[in-house]
Amino acid sequence: MLTIFPDIKPYQTHHLPVQAPHVLYVEESGNPDGIPVLFVHGGPGAGCSPRARCFFDPERYRIILFDQRGCGRSEPHACLENNTTPALIADMEQIRQYLNIDTWVLFGGSWGSTLSLAYAQAQPARVKALILRGIFLCRPQELEWFYSEGGASKIFPDYWKDFADCVLPRDEENRIQAYHRVLHGQNEVARMSAAKAWSIWEARCSTLRPNHDVEDHLMDPHTAVSMSHIETHYFINEAFMEDNQLLDNMAVIENIPGIIVHGRYDMICPLENAVELHQRWPSSELHIIRDAGHSAFEPSISDALVKASNDIADLLSNGELSY
Repeated sequence: MLTIFPDIKPYQTHHLPVQAPHVLYVEESGNPDGIPVLFVHGGPGAGCSPRARCFFDPERYRIILFDQRGCGRSEPHACLENNTTPALIADMEQIRQYLNIDTWVLFGGSWGSTLSLAYAQAQPARVKALILRGIFLCRPQELEWFYSEGGASKIFPDYWKDFADCVLPRDEENRIQAYHRVLHGQNEVARMSAAKAWSIWEARCSTLRPNHDVEDHLMDPHTAVSMSHIETHYFINEAFMEDNQLLDNMAVIENIPGIIVHGRYDMICPLENAVELHQRWPSSELHIIRDAGHSAFEPSISDALVKASNDIADLLSNGELSY
């Protein structure tokens, strides 16, 4: 089994003004002359962890991390103004131009896979390859699976009770709409309780075996506020995309090589998402990880992602994948 690469520090950081009022945190680490790779974090609203640098060989890759609008070290925190999927795609393109990069590899998991696919379909000439994990296509059935009774709630009924009891829907509201209402209400205590409950539900369901590092990151108050506000904002607006947009547009990127890594026991983004994507993407490889759930930091998922980043580097250097 491969291990993730050792911790490294960025050699340069940037605070990049984009559409007002947003200023993005962007960093570079690894080899300045290496293969450019953009790490696209999840959520939306989770922000980047320093451990995200460790999926890439720092001798071979120029590793670029950025915090999307409203989260992590980007400012203003949890801001929903001008915060949409097309805006994030524009931000990624602005980062590429700002860093004077011609083409790059995209590496994204969960919402990061959503945004990576959306960017690639908008800018196919700028994408060398894709490494995607925990596929989230942001369709209504996926949100219903995780945020309504009858899906993940059947697997984690005890955790679901905590999540469901914190915020009660009114009239015709669904659970996402109810949380959005409370998160934007006047009661500060209720807002913080809802933010924590929203993030705790996701954290508890992220791994096959309990992982306190994953839980601690998602349950940190700073992260909980941005994730809960930004996720509910995107989800009540159908992620600012057309219905089934990503699968319907796969022909645009069908020749871009990709590696899909998905845990068999992913309770947040069911495996069928990855299977459907792979079926529409002839240049992709699908790796189903038999002893893992959703998180990138489960050992078998991390192992597969490191192998994928090595294989993509080999492909771009030698013209072929190793499997």
